[in-house]
Amino acid sequence: MGGVLAAIAVSLTGTRISAIALPWFVLVTTGSATRTGLVACCEMAPYVLAKALAGPLVDRTGPRRVSWTTDLLSAAAAGAVPVLHAVDQLSLPLLLVLVALIGAARGPGDLAKEVMVPEAAEFSRVPLERATGLAGVTERLAATIGPAAGGSLVALLGPLTGILVTAACFALGSVIVAVVLPRGTGRTAAEGPPPEDGAPPGYWRRFGEGFAFLRGEPLLLTIIVMVSITNLLDAAFTTVLMPVWAKESGHGPTDIGLNSSAGGLAAVAGSLAAAAAAHRMRRRVVFFAGFLLAGAPRFLILAADAPRWAVLAVFAVGGFGAGFLNPILSAVSFERIPRRLLGRVNALAYAGIPLGGLLGGAMVASFGLVPVLLTGAAVYFLTTGLTGLRPEWRAMDRGRGAGKGLDAHGAAAPDG
Repeated sequence: MGGVLAAIAVSLTGTRISAIALPWFVLVTTGSATRTGLVACCEMAPYVLAKALAGPLVDRTGPRRVSWTTDLLSAAAAGAVPVLHAVDQLSLPLLLVLVALIGAARGPGDLAKEVMVPEAAEFSRVPLERATGLAGVTERLAATIGPAAGGSLVALLGPLTGILVTAACFALGSVIVAVVLPRGTGRTAAEGPPPEDGAPPGYWRRFGEGFAFLRGEPLLLTIIVMVSITNLLDAAFTTVLMPVWAKESGHGPTDIGLNSSAGGLAAVAGSLAAAAAAHRMRRRVVFFAGFLLAGAPRFLILAADAPRWAVLAVFAVGGFGAGFLNPILSAVSFERIPRRLLGRVNALAYAGIPLGGLLGGAMVASFGLVPVLLTGAAVYFLTTGLTGLRPEWRAMDRGRGAGKGLDAHGAAAPDG
């Protein structure tokens, strides 16, 4: 379990540093919120597409191999950005190509790491909900260290230094997976029962199995639709709205890192609480309470031109609520999705992310920052509030362990 968590931590730390360094680099060199959103879109569109399409490849090739090779590709593409800029060869089209390569490599790499979590939990004899809580803590630590490091690096040494550190993190993550994790990690979990005709299923047949499974899972389908919308809003907030707020208010990249780190530290506390006690709580109540704290208030506090302490407080409270979300989502997914289909189902929740930066940049350019922040807050609140009224959510509490027996290889581990 430790090797998987270390790989997740290093890779996500690099991603978080990049989330500050790349948008700030584009914003200060071009002065355009639209181009900043375009760069974010060109990274996240390939990320989501590759993550959605890579499920059969991850299941067939093995998540360990996919993880270390894609991390190495991400490192090479990220490292090329400052090198080309130093020799005055980095045009905007070339930058778009490089960030698209980063996104296309990160998608399968992140998916592969997610797929390895349940097998690592079984191998370490850790209950599934606790394992997902530990994975959540690791993600939140990365969400704390990455922005703090990214904001400081960008403020002191410039955004290109942050991008270089991002490349180093991706390279280290590749080494951890290739060297620490044993060969075949995740392969047994991903394999399905042998086909009746003895022939291995083709790519499109494997890909279609994920959609066929979702048709019989109303809860998972509702979760995916809701999280797709909130992911879109979060992407717009992180890649465009917060950098524009920092630039227009005069706070600069340091405050981007401070806000994100305040939320990240509180999210670590929330994830630790989820790992220790979430199995004794009503999932549905905790889940929607977490979204209520983590969603709309961040948009509203930036729109209010509040003092720094108030902004940090709102981000901290929101982070604590967000710390409960991923452990619950992961536990529900691991319980209800046959493990051989994990790579083909989970990626669909990222479908809204590429549009976030693109829409955020276009709307800020058209209407200004404050109206967009207020609109984002309203859409976030309505999405999570209205969706929560649907009857499918009752299965979130009833369905603990519902996935046991779905997978021929024991998809679900015992869960408190």
